[in-house]
Amino acid sequence: MAETNLVGDRMLSRAEGIAAGRAARERIPRDDLANISTTGRDPLGILDRQNSTRLADLIPLRTERMAASPFAFYRGTAAIMAADFAREPHTGILVPSCGDAHIGNFGFFASPQRTLLFDLNDFDEAAWAPWEWDLKRLVASVVIGARDARGQAVADEAARLSVLAYARALRAAVGADPLQRYYAHFDATTSSDGLDVDSRKALRAAVKAAEKRTGQRAARRLTVKGEDGHLRFVEQPPVMTHADPEIREVSDEAFERYAASANVDIQQLLRQYRVRDVARRVVGVGSVGTRCFLAVLGTADAEPLLLQIKQASRSVLAEYGGVAQPADLQERIAEGGEGARVVGVQRVLQAFSDPFLGHIKGARDDYYVRQFHDMKGSIDTDVIEDEGYREYAIACAITLARAHAQAPAAAEIAGYAGKGYRLADILVRWANGYADLAAEDYRRFAARPQEQATTDVAANTAQTTAQEESRA
Repeated sequence: MAETNLVGDRMLSRAEGIAAGRAARERIPRDDLANISTTGRDPLGILDRQNSTRLADLIPLRTERMAASPFAFYRGTAAIMAADFAREPHTGILVPSCGDAHIGNFGFFASPQRTLLFDLNDFDEAAWAPWEWDLKRLVASVVIGARDARGQAVADEAARLSVLAYARALRAAVGADPLQRYYAHFDATTSSDGLDVDSRKALRAAVKAAEKRTGQRAARRLTVKGEDGHLRFVEQPPVMTHADPEIREVSDEAFERYAASANVDIQQLLRQYRVRDVARRVVGVGSVGTRCFLAVLGTADAEPLLLQIKQASRSVLAEYGGVAQPADLQERIAEGGEGARVVGVQRVLQAFSDPFLGHIKGARDDYYVRQFHDMKGSIDTDVIEDEGYREYAIACAITLARAHAQAPAAAEIAGYAGKGYRLADILVRWANGYADLAAEDYRRFAARPQEQATTDVAANTAQTTAQEESRA
């Protein structure tokens, strides 16, 4: 039986999909993907708009973390990039997308079989978008992460190799049937072939550290035993503080709603736990200021389970990128909130997802839930040699291709990308131009007085409130 893929309401064979992708080059020539539009850009205004809906006491910490380096700033600018993409030509070939596929958002985690996998690990912005948006964000991050520390030659080579790896991996995936693509995964413990000695050491160290990062270890480090024998969080302001009383009051109800969204086997497991304590936890760089909590659950015998409950807002791909989302995803969001979007797209893109994934639709905010520190880890790209950096960029690109290959339009992407050589030339040129633009954004951000930023956030808050009231 010939493999088929979906284009609109029509199913195409593999060959027809590849042909459709090649034909798309006439509509959107690949050279157009190198275009960068600066008309109407307001990058700092976008950050202020995001801050206007976040916890005000954490905005200075977000600013501090983003100002640490050009790459740290880039990590927090998925919304800016989505707005930039919205002004540029794109293929219109949509796939379930990560939305923030920079090199820092790949890493290790445990499969349900307790083996260590390498995959995408951040899905806050996940939604449908043109396939090249994820690839562009990855390639730009490769350049930004290498130019200052490793030099332009390494940055260009690593970026070029990542595009070639993506194109080749996508083409190979299209040659397999959908079931084979679905079961493909990247085993972290067997992925060191071809690495230099120093990079293999870095990989082994990262794997070893990830294997130690368990929920039980986190419970020992973050909690103490209360008078009733159950665990309570130890405050570490501003990173860890106890949740407001109203949050704790509704935590049991929220836990029930989360449990109802989980798979049936996890629902059965969760019946053996109760919420013992809840704390606010600051995470990430760009995410600072969003509402994130840790919950320590306990059995009757005080055996712990740590869950992370993270706010899920509208994806930047939709809000700033302007991508109309499929009807079925819109229905999922209407029923389960934005947390349902995060969980649903994550399950599509990852080879194996956390079995504890679930979501909570609230009256004001939506959340998604996952295990905390379930053998999660990452490679510190600052400590690996240049060869290791190139191999890491390739691994991220192959992983991204595996994720995009789950889409019915995978054959179209393969047809459009071709063997990858021309696409690599174009995207490396684009990535260097965008890295220059991001560097200028960073300089403006780092030079802006905090008092001015606070004033701009207040203005954006007032504007946002007025818009919401007018819509109401």
